[in-house]
Amino acid sequence: MNFLPNVIFAIILFLGIGFFVRNIRKLKRNIYLGKDVDISGDSNIRWKNMALIALGQSKMVRRPISGILHIIVYLGFVIINIEVLEIIIDGLFGTHRIMSGIGSLYGILIGTFEILASLVFIAVVIFWFRRNVVKIKRFLSSEMKGWPKLDGNLILYFEIVLMGLFIIMNATDVEFQSMNSGNMISQYFAPMFEGHNVHLIERVAWWMHIVGILIFLNYLYYSKHLHILLAFPNTYYGNINPKGQFNNLEAVTNEVKLMMDPNVDPFAATDDEGSVPDKFGVSDVQDLNKIQLLNAYSCTECGRCTSECPANQTGKKLSPRKIMMDTRDRLVEVGNNIDANNGEFIPDGKQLLGDYVTNEELWACTSCNACVEACPISIDPLSIILEMRRYLVMEQSAAPMELNTMMSNIENNGAPWPYNQMDRLNWKND
Repeated sequence: MNFLPNVIFAIILFLGIGFFVRNIRKLKRNIYLGKDVDISGDSNIRWKNMALIALGQSKMVRRPISGILHIIVYLGFVIINIEVLEIIIDGLFGTHRIMSGIGSLYGILIGTFEILASLVFIAVVIFWFRRNVVKIKRFLSSEMKGWPKLDGNLILYFEIVLMGLFIIMNATDVEFQSMNSGNMISQYFAPMFEGHNVHLIERVAWWMHIVGILIFLNYLYYSKHLHILLAFPNTYYGNINPKGQFNNLEAVTNEVKLMMDPNVDPFAATDDEGSVPDKFGVSDVQDLNKIQLLNAYSCTECGRCTSECPANQTGKKLSPRKIMMDTRDRLVEVGNNIDANNGEFIPDGKQLLGDYVTNEELWACTSCNACVEACPISIDPLSIILEMRRYLVMEQSAAPMELNTMMSNIENNGAPWPYNQMDRLNWKND
């Protein structure tokens, strides 16, 4: 019977890690539904971007208040959970604070953890007030209603509870308090539990803390907080080309070059049929590439992209954040379809374009790249918008009338204006 708690702990740990691994496999499967993409380029630049943007939070602090608070929560939460290693060892082998054997260094570590836990607690409370009392404008958009709002708050509640349990666990640990080292914060809470069964309280807090961490770990897959894990690969694989450099289809580029070459017979057969894609642009998530799908899962829903979008600021329907959220929601729907049909996607009569993202949203985009520049983890909503617009133009001929007129003029007159080449300079006669 003395080993029963260790067995129960091992079972809980096994289940928690097992579900996490299953979710990660499902996540990878969904991302790999996308097309392959060329990620060539200077790897040194990619590693630098990952170090500065994901680890160093360089783009977060462009908005100092939220940026500094985020750094506190992110680093604090990650560093504090180093103690999970000690909890796992204690839980499996029935020991108690096994790492206390390292002497005074242990007190320094736990003391640092307690300070960080307190700072995280305060920062999370401030975040909650910003979302629910102050009501920052970028959290009030239509796409932030319902589950997205609840999800954001649930994460904050998780962190408040986990940090509180960490302090309670230390405050009611008589052996730890007797060390008079490391209890920099918990010593002030210890008197609150005098006269109670502190051993029972400590054990309950200990179990709730580790179980809460495992629940939190598995909740990540269903939450916007996947960016805790995905920010690093997302910034590494982010686009390192100049922001204004747009991609084009090889087949289209070759055709334009032929049209502009006076030495080429325009009626001669070409041999580039193999470079013509089966489908131009994107109508559903399977048409996107792996990096774009990784972007969708990495989105933090912070709304910086939308708040910087000039189209959104002028009242247009476009929200780059919504584009990323819609892409992720559709990808999850496709993944669930595959799970329900033994690994095969059965057409469900729905697609990203039309059922999630409207034409009005896409054509409101000015292609200015403000959303890309604003994103704190190098997400590129513009690339998805442009690919869906490419589909509308090249597959459905569904461009707005003004754009169709311009393209017709270019085709017929060699310029966007409704004048043939011979009449283009008539204005000078006036």
